[in-house]
Amino acid sequence: MNLLTKYLLTKYLKSFIIVFISLELFFVGIDFLQNFRAIPNSANLQLLYLLYNAFFTLTLTLPLSLVFGWILTLIIFVKNNEFVAFLSLGTKPKAIYMPTILTSLALLITLIVLQSTPLAYAYEQKVKIMDGEYFTNTKTDIFLKYDNYFVYFKKLYPLEKRAEEIHIFKIKNEDIVETIVAKKAYFQNNKWYVLDAKVTKKPEVLDWNSSKIVVTDEKFLNTLEGFKPKILDTVYESTSNFSIVDAVYALVLLNSQNVNTQTIRASLYYQLFTPFFILPVIMIIFSFASINSRFFNIGQFSSLSVFFTLTIWGLFFMLHKFSKGGIVIPEIAIILPLLLWFLISYIIFKKRENSY
Repeated sequence: MNLLTKYLLTKYLKSFIIVFISLELFFVGIDFLQNFRAIPNSANLQLLYLLYNAFFTLTLTLPLSLVFGWILTLIIFVKNNEFVAFLSLGTKPKAIYMPTILTSLALLITLIVLQSTPLAYAYEQKVKIMDGEYFTNTKTDIFLKYDNYFVYFKKLYPLEKRAEEIHIFKIKNEDIVETIVAKKAYFQNNKWYVLDAKVTKKPEVLDWNSSKIVVTDEKFLNTLEGFKPKILDTVYESTSNFSIVDAVYALVLLNSQNVNTQTIRASLYYQLFTPFFILPVIMIIFSFASINSRFFNIGQFSSLSVFFTLTIWGLFFMLHKFSKGGIVIPEIAIILPLLLWFLISYIIFKKRENSY
């Protein structure tokens, strides 16, 4: 790393950290003040609420802070005539913006990695704290199809990986051939272990003289391999967010069941690809920055840059909501506009780059 790159990164990271902390404090603080009466009167739960909310807003504040920090850095460079000094010394524009692009890329990848962890469910956790349900995570009356089974859970405890009042119906040739009824079941080793189950089997071929229903009591049996409790929880709640790992798993699972996966695909694409929209934004803002401070209108440049960034972000956020709501398929609502945005940005940047 040469001296110029170190200097550029130092300036940019200082601006980024200032903007990032400011945005986090603003969003978290406003939310805390708005919901203060609904949060339990417990210091531990209030601290957890702040931490969960801080990570939830991270998906918004980090990308925006990367751009706003770059705007602030450019303003400082132009105002102090550092920008024109860099170019006068023979520095190519690419050497100025590439350290910022690579740093932003690394931070966005870090954000995506964090969204592959349980922290992706930060919003759900903070809502549970407000509703007084942080320690009792329960879903009721869940009925779903899995492979050749229809499964009903009276109560599901996703965090504890257990269920109560279970009814499992095995289907063959559109006919029920077996039922499993039990009071309790636990998820371990990627399987559901059913306790004290009553198993009823119906003969496949009905004969008046020999056919009979076989009823047995099983103290312990396993079934529904791979049917994870958290997947059950998030699939059941159509408005739930997914971690990237759970989204991929749910996508594979529901595809095998021929179930509509549009909501999951929309959530997955938004988490994996949409944050990268800021990289073209950074390059376009750089291309429109003035070299000479004498002809540089700081107010106009900063306001237009912020407005431009928020407009692009709002557009992708709106498309995400459309795809998640089932209005437009995710590939057209998210992937296609993102590819077009990169292409259009590249054309604009190349035209502006020739002016340096």
